[in-house]
Amino acid sequence: MKNKTLIRILIVLGIYLVLRYLGGEIGQMILKPINLFVTYLHEFGHAFGALVTGGDVVALQVNEDGSGVTTTRGGSRKLIIMGGYIGSAIFGNLLFLIGARWPKGAQFTIYALALSMAVAAVVWFNSMFTTTFLLVFALALYIIASKTNLDRDILMFLGLASIVYIIQDFNVGPTSDLQMYAEEMVIFPQKMWMYIWLAVVVILTFFNLRMIFNGLKVKEPVIKNTLD
Repeated sequence: MKNKTLIRILIVLGIYLVLRYLGGEIGQMILKPINLFVTYLHEFGHAFGALVTGGDVVALQVNEDGSGVTTTRGGSRKLIIMGGYIGSAIFGNLLFLIGARWPKGAQFTIYALALSMAVAAVVWFNSMFTTTFLLVFALALYIIASKTNLDRDILMFLGLASIVYIIQDFNVGPTSDLQMYAEEMVIFPQKMWMYIWLAVVVILTFFNLRMIFNGLKVKEPVIKNTLD
């Protein structure tokens, strides 16, 4: 069982790396909806930060070029801004962890993820593209969870893709967030916050991987020697 899980992780990792670095235009085309999903996680992180600090979400938008914007009202501005980059890394690691270590929870997690996207598409409506993408992606997740046995693999793929994309995009993707955060937290300049955020994500991912692979170790049988 443990060896099978490790093999699954390696296969998922291999597929992603081949698509991203060797797949050319076809690989990028296949990964485009995944990249948009990562944008959704980023924007959902902002929205989640607003909700847990007593604020409201006015609108959530995912653009075709991979950018996005979330409009909030109230709540903790610092946590809302951080919620995009750090929050999406947390969600990505969580999806990967569940897929790798919690087979019984994989289907439920995909259903919950699909539901969150459907609700965001309707309640936080901001553009037809956003709503269409979120609803189609949510429907695809629902079909996968209800009609196939790929729950774990899809979760691991989505989580892994999110983590890798976020780490690679650390000096591009969160630029506007970093600028706003530096204005709120003036103790460090924007570039310093960029590396602090990156360090947080890398450390989080390291401990997540450590927890996953430690859990996959095959324990040696305990042999008791008794004296007659």
